[in-house]
Parts: sequence; structure tokens; C-alpha cells
Amino acid sequence: FESEISLQSFCIYIFQEFKLTTDLKKTNYLNTDAVTVHSDLKVHTRTHTGERPFTCEVCGKSFTQSSDLKVHTRTHTGERPFTCKVCEKSFSQSCKIKAHMRTHTGERPYSCEVCGKGFPSISELKIHIRTHTGEKPFSCKICEKLFSTSSDLKIHTRTHTGERPFSCDICKKAFIQARSLTSHMRTHTGERPYFCEVCEKTFIKSSHLKVHMRTHTGERPFCCELCIKSFPTSSELKVHMKTHTGERSF
Repeated sequence: FESEISLQSFCIYIFQEFKLTTDLKKTNYLNTDAVTVHSDLKVHTRTHTGERPFTCEVCGKSFTQSSDLKVHTRTHTGERPFTCKVCEKSFSQSCKIKAHMRTHTGERPYSCEVCGKGFPSISELKIHIRTHTGEKPFSCKICEKLFSTSSDLKIHTRTHTGERPFSCDICKKAFIQARSLTSHMRTHTGERPYFCEVCEKTFIKSSHLKVHMRTHTGERPFCCELCIKSFPTSSELKVHMKTHTGERSF
């Protein structure tokens, strides 16, 4: 109800500004601000009509304004005109480099109202909120599995297509996502960046460290539904379940 009132108020405001623009046109005293309001109204109206007059010549995707099409086109050309002066990483949008700069400054201006965790961008906060709400708006068209982010869905889809776009230059092993390749490269370099603060043991992956920490904390989050026995890893639970099913391990 409140959102309907807000939308109604916005439309009334825009209409009044548009009327002002029309009046100014009649008197030949049209100024820059009035032109901007008229342009904003035109773009806003498309959210109601569904009109998307700007179309990508490569993939056919359409947009409500030319600036959105311009940014989208960079996904095809690979153009990344915004470069970080600290690490030289480049981006296709100015808003993305602004969020990236916060990884250097440590600034996290967007906070979760549920748990208080901070994020460098509002889009990251929006994704995080789904861990509380359980919302998974992205669905796999093949198996109907749901995901909280479009990137997770994209990675999952490769399990169906067999696509493995990230390859190791040393052994040619291929992976479905970049972070898997990053972890794999450590088997060649010997790098083990994750270490246990209790016993100082080091690991290639953060997930390996997480599992290891359970040997210190005693946490056993995977429980057997048949005998209530618990285990520190899902793989150990899987092996245990065979004692109930009679399935033999090879």
C-alpha cells in the first residue's frame, strides 16, 4: 500500500514537472533543468509501458535507455575503461570501480539490518539478504534447482553443458569456475594461504581449513537421521550411511 502511494506521488510530481516543461516550451524559455525532467519522465514511463527501444545488435537484448545499452555492449567487446589506480584491475562500469576501491580502503557503507554485516556495495548487500530470507530467484531450466545469484546459476548450468572454460596452463586440467582453477594452481605452486591459528597447519582452500577447525572445536554438523550419530564432514556421513543400507564401499 505504501509503495503504491510512493509511486503515485512520484508520478504526480513528474507530471507537474512535465507540465512545467510544456509551458516553458510554449513561451520559448526552455531551460536545461526542464529538458532533464522531460527526459527522466520519458525513461520512467517505459517502466510502465515495458518499452525497450535500445537493442543490442549482437545478442538482441533490449534496454530502456541508451546508456544501459552502452554499458551492456562492453560485455561483448570486453572494453573496461575504468581502471583501479592501486591494483590496475579494470571494470566496465564506474559504479563497479567505486565498489572495488572499497576493498582497498576497507569501507563497507551498506549494513545488513539483520546481522549487522557490512558490504562495499548495495548489490552485495542485496545478495547477502537472501541468506536470511531464503530467497532463490534464479532457477535452472534443466533441473529446476534454485540459486540466490545469477552467477551461481551460470556456474551450475555448466554441470549440464559440460563447459569448462577455465584451464590450467601447466597440466591443461579444466574447471567450471575461476576460483576452482585458482585453488588448483596452488597444487603446482605449493602455496597454502589458509592456516590454522591453533596448530598452524596450512591449507590450499578455505573450505579445507573450515573442516580442519572442527578437529579443534569438536563441531560435528552432519547428523545421521537413522541413528543420530554425527560427523564433521558430509563425506564421512555418506560413508556411514552405507552401514545402514548395506552398500559396500570400494
